Amino acid sequence: MITLTDTAADKVKDLIVAEGDTSLMLRVAVRPGGCAGFSYEMFFDGDRDDNDITTIFGEVTVVVDPSSAQLLQGAMLDYKGGLESGFAITNPNAEKTCGCGSSFS
Repeated sequence: MITLTDTAADKVKDLIVAEGDTSLMLRVAVRPGGCAGFSYEMFFDGDRDDNDITTIFGEVTVVVDPSSAQLLQGAMLDYKGGLESGFAITNPNAEKTCGCGSSFS
């Protein structure tokens, strides 16, 4: 299962508050596609499936489907501020990644 750094959890919480619905969860998924074979997908979700894996980081609930969880085992989501701000996933399961950083194999 993926983990969030404190910085990432704080940023996700801020974004959820900005959405105006504090019941939203962060869904992290892996989908076929991208230039390296798989791509990451992150979005806010109000629904949880019975088989989703759920983890709480501070005030943020993260949900991952079982298929994605296998590919995200040991991965970490971080957030960097500044000129090149944004979320980044470090995934020890990725044998190679593309230049954009959003797909892997």
